[in-house]
Amino acid sequence: MAEAAVEARALRKSYGAGPAAVEVLRGVDLRLEPGEFVAVLGPSGSGKSTLLNLLGLMDRPDAGELRLAGRDAGKLDEDGRARARGEALGFVFQFDSLLPEFTILENTLMPARIARARGAATTAPAQDRERALALLDSLGVAGLADRFPAQTSGGERQRCAIARALMRGPAVILADEPTGNLDRDNGARVFADFRRLSRDKRAAVVLVTHDETQARAADRILRMDGGVLR
Repeated sequence: MAEAAVEARALRKSYGAGPAAVEVLRGVDLRLEPGEFVAVLGPSGSGKSTLLNLLGLMDRPDAGELRLAGRDAGKLDEDGRARARGEALGFVFQFDSLLPEFTILENTLMPARIARARGAATTAPAQDRERALALLDSLGVAGLADRFPAQTSGGERQRCAIARALMRGPAVILADEPTGNLDRDNGARVFADFRRLSRDKRAAVVLVTHDETQARAADRILRMDGGVLR
């Protein structure tokens, strides 16, 4: 069987200790192939964000196994987890989190610049610029490359955030309510972008949302229920 982009087995996570402990994840199993787009639905407090934190190596499970793009996350030290986040993962949030003092192009280039500062770059600056412009073009916002975020709309900024997440060619994109701050038309376009890019770039996408209608754009819809995915 081919290597999965994401493979989680029996992930468990609790917060607190003793009688006050709250078990949020009760044995989550998840496997995503390269290029697969999965939407995760569930009410607030059901554990969706906790799952993304574990998949994004921002937190550690209490039990279970996690592999991302061939890496056994349980065997990575903190430096290894940081490298894996930079190389294998892309993040998109409800708010675009663009840096206001940098242009759209500079924001898109930021992951590559951080990698270069850490000595982890694998491409030249000119190649990075070419890739960033190509990503912005694929999302219909190349014409905004020299503008600052404040000079663009919410939908345009979110598409820039998607380009930034794709900058280093991650195996997995984690998106937490990426359309929650957009109107319905822009939200639908962002969902369509994720659908197309997951196929074109062969990136697995895990997208948390409350929007059941737009979630139908995904290959699969999973629901967080009782601390497990169903």
